[in-house]
Amino acid sequence: MKYHNFRQSSKLFGALCGGLLISLPAIPQALAQESTVKVNPSPSIFSEPPYNRSQAPGSPESGVTPPRPVPPAEGQSSPVPPRPVPGDRTQQPSSPAVSNDQQPLVEPRQTPSATIALTNGMVNIRLVNNTAAKITFQVIGDTAPRSLEGKSDVTLQALKAPVTVTFERQDSGQLIVTPQASSEPGSLEVTFKEATNAAQGRSAMRIERNGSVFLN
Repeated sequence: MKYHNFRQSSKLFGALCGGLLISLPAIPQALAQESTVKVNPSPSIFSEPPYNRSQAPGSPESGVTPPRPVPPAEGQSSPVPPRPVPGDRTQQPSSPAVSNDQQPLVEPRQTPSATIALTNGMVNIRLVNNTAAKITFQVIGDTAPRSLEGKSDVTLQALKAPVTVTFERQDSGQLIVTPQASSEPGSLEVTFKEATNAAQGRSAMRIERNGSVFLN
């Protein structure tokens, strides 16, 4: 009787152990499926809008590492920035140098032949012809050409400075012109003599506002 009960107990224990062995392989599969569902319940979450931008690939929250730059293939050199062209610099344009022969010539200031004190900017001129030839004279802008006989004189009154007087011998000879301040205020006396060479000849006289008298 005892032996019969022991056999039945052994069969029952064997049946229980066999059932456990059959169900054990299914437990890890069920656990794996459950963990997969919890990790990524929606595999297309990044391809179908809307989705959370904070979990986009490459963001710090998503945990996805952005792709690294691809190095150039063997035999290909990496791009090199262009070198600056020599002399290609931005600078202010400089003015061209002026050579000595291009500089304007400054004429030395002529020394006045005489100086008089003007009266209210006016001057009286006495022309004295000490030659035997007739002289033609003109006050530029004031009078027409006039004649002065040899061994004679004429006075031009109240000429406003600056004033220019021209003169010429009718026989085409040269004249030596000598201006000199008169004893009368605001008066100038001009004497004409015959010149022996052309270098001594003068043909014009100018009186400036300051009373300076120049011959040409």
